[in-house]
Amino acid sequence: MNFNNVFNEIEKVDADVYDRFDTRRTAMKNFARFSGKLALTAIPLALGSMFKKAYAGTTGTLETAVEILNYALTLEYLESEFYIMGLAQAPIPAGAARGAIEIISKHESAHVVFLTNAIKAAGGTPGAKPAFDFTAGGAFANVFTSYPTFLAVAQVFEDTGVRAYKGRAAELVKGGDLLTAALNIHSVEARHAAHIRSMRKANNFGDAKPWITGKDTTGIGSAVQASYNGEENTIQANIQITNINGMAITANAASEAFDEGLSKDAVLAIVKPFIKA
Repeated sequence: MNFNNVFNEIEKVDADVYDRFDTRRTAMKNFARFSGKLALTAIPLALGSMFKKAYAGTTGTLETAVEILNYALTLEYLESEFYIMGLAQAPIPAGAARGAIEIISKHESAHVVFLTNAIKAAGGTPGAKPAFDFTAGGAFANVFTSYPTFLAVAQVFEDTGVRAYKGRAAELVKGGDLLTAALNIHSVEARHAAHIRSMRKANNFGDAKPWITGKDTTGIGSAVQASYNGEENTIQANIQITNINGMAITANAASEAFDEGLSKDAVLAIVKPFIKA
């Protein structure tokens, strides 16, 4: 976690942030103590309590952070419950495959705990875990009886999670450093997505690469197209990447180089079929 970046980004929307912590030096000294004295699991509690104290009685930055943390928590509930049920019901092969899913499941459950603690420490109320329908109303009726279907849905959840974190990060404090520092989860989700995709590729379950190409669903179909729409973008920072500087870079290669963020509304629409009314 780069706490210096956290404060730099908060300062863009709150010029008085250092006064809230007495001085910049005081703020940085307080945060510096975390890395040397606190276990990783304790960091969200300390981080949340410091911001709660600094922003007591105010609105804006803290409330925005808590709202986004709760949004992220909903997604982590979804993934955590999915893998717990999958390990209990799905025909996941013993050995490396089951071991990988067990590790991913532990990560997702840890994310739920991490976010819940951070929200509470910041004075917020963690949202309740929804009831889920992982068949998406029947679109994936065999999700827990078919290994290929289980991996396909896992891929969609992980790919969507990566894009969801990136999309909301852009909304927070003009650059996302606060969200990135508070969560430190986005990169883990990306590794999950790459590994699940590699597992599908190894079993010939669709033409999946470790990354997204264009807006290809890798054979999963139209039911999940919304999770991939927009990934075909080949323009970054207003620069066309395809054939940049005369190099032979295809549209597929250009789209593979970047993940595109998803808005809150887009993500909620994607996961809605998996949440019971």
